[in-house]
Amino acid sequence: MNTGLRYEANGTPSTWLVLGQGAQVAVLTISPTVLLAAVAFRAGGAAQYLLWGVFATVLCSGVGTILQAVRFGRIGAGYCVLAGTSAIFVPVCATALASGGPALLATLVTAVALLQIAVSTRLSLVRRLLTPAVTGTVIMLAPVSVMPSLAGLLNQTPPEAPEAAAPVCALVTLALIVGIGLKGGPVLRLWAPVIGVGGGAVAGALFGIYDTQRVAEAPWIGLSVAEWPGLDLAFGPEFWALLPAFAFVSLVAVTRSIGSAVATQRVSWRRPLAVDYRAVQGGIAAEGAGNLLAGLTGGAPNTAYPIAASAIELTGVAARRVGVAAGAILILVAGVPKVLAVVLAIPNPVVAAAIGMVMALVFVVGLRQLMREGLDYSTGLIVGVSFWVGVGFQAQLVFPDIVGDFAGGLLGNGMVAGGATAILLTLALNLTQPRSRRFAGRAEAAELANMQAFIDAFADRRNWGAAMKQRLAAAAEEALAAVLASEATEGEERVDAAREVRRLQLTVRGTSAGATLELVTAVASAENLQDRIALLAEEPAEDDPMRDVSLRLLRHFASSVRHQQFHDADVLTVQVDNPQT
Repeated sequence: MNTGLRYEANGTPSTWLVLGQGAQVAVLTISPTVLLAAVAFRAGGAAQYLLWGVFATVLCSGVGTILQAVRFGRIGAGYCVLAGTSAIFVPVCATALASGGPALLATLVTAVALLQIAVSTRLSLVRRLLTPAVTGTVIMLAPVSVMPSLAGLLNQTPPEAPEAAAPVCALVTLALIVGIGLKGGPVLRLWAPVIGVGGGAVAGALFGIYDTQRVAEAPWIGLSVAEWPGLDLAFGPEFWALLPAFAFVSLVAVTRSIGSAVATQRVSWRRPLAVDYRAVQGGIAAEGAGNLLAGLTGGAPNTAYPIAASAIELTGVAARRVGVAAGAILILVAGVPKVLAVVLAIPNPVVAAAIGMVMALVFVVGLRQLMREGLDYSTGLIVGVSFWVGVGFQAQLVFPDIVGDFAGGLLGNGMVAGGATAILLTLALNLTQPRSRRFAGRAEAAELANMQAFIDAFADRRNWGAAMKQRLAAAAEEALAAVLASEATEGEERVDAAREVRRLQLTVRGTSAGATLELVTAVASAENLQDRIALLAEEPAEDDPMRDVSLRLLRHFASSVRHQQFHDADVLTVQVDNPQT
């Protein structure tokens, strides 16, 4: 139970609180977004497009953040998920700019945006690959991947600045954020990030390192439509040579987005709930839509920032309205260079200290996600190896000469290296698991006899005794009954339409402890059965007593029940232990 949460995702805090929280998370988003976009355009030799590129990147960051918070059909997570560019995009973007200029970059970003949208529609097909272990590991590696950049920012001060300026400003920022977070009351904690950044900026002004000249010289309006690079539709050799690298990085970004969406869901409700993968699909679709806009406008691609979950942990405000406010502020700042300059004038040590504090909480969020899902030996090995591979590659401790030259140094990023390792190890684990058996039929009670015959045959092949066969058959029966009962609550018209096409696929796989049953149907249930089982001990059945009987029996026969709801599929996974083991 998250007792420190003041406002859940659907909460309605005051307008001033929404604007204040939106401004805080917008500041934490805009600094790395502008910095990384500027690095990519400068490294790619496209400094003349720098102003436009930063404008387009921040604009799309704001639009993507609003899309995440406000769900349009199947687009958007419905949570306060922030969108911004990531360090994993810098190498490939710089290479594209150097090879074909901003027009080639725009075409590649548009292409991978369409790939991300396609992945969002069929996320259920890769559920065994992009597991909580993979996404949790990527989230934990996010702080590792940005630490080198933050370390550089900590020491970036004007040459004439006193030596004590950087450490004092950073310590003031950290002391305020940590002190308020540990000892401040619920209301004061809401403003911890902005107070910390403000205090650090004041200290910077006293040392003379707050860049007031930048603010004075920045124009109010400084953009020209003539700077739009357009699209390179020639699809030459450069496009096809860089497309695989962009596709791989975008898939790593999808993995990070899944982890960010899951982590944000975890901290956005007081009562622990099962992950709603329909919201995750919406988040990936929103990211793809934002990147489609980034490609069309000539900006760098964006991805979901995990700092939203840590900001919610710190402030206790998870209302999606904060995401709308943050997105609107980002859009406003993108079109007004003077306002952008006020943010960019904040001393780098202050920005690095604030983001570093947030990233520390991001690591904890990822660790908590892994612990909540459970770590057996195989999963723990995947997480441990992948994490330390990511750390080693990020620190250039593993074959630095080879890694530095491979794919333009792409594996030098800890999230890419560690995420790729986790995906490959998970794939290897799936391929080496005992062979599973599949049964296909219709999702109706009349199919039960065929299902039980299929399960009996599977148990006989593994020489299981009568006790295991009976438990397995009973678990399958109650699982099917629970799915059908949940479907019945959706309304007779929808049920009748669904029965014409709704198919059932039952997969049985042997494990060291017993067996895993997986029931896959084509239409999502009305409610999450995993959440319903968790509530059985807290409240009595209200609607259909028989439904609760099925769920109680399922809980009795199964050691664990996991329900994943996608737009295109409904997956109920039941673990049944062998009583003879």
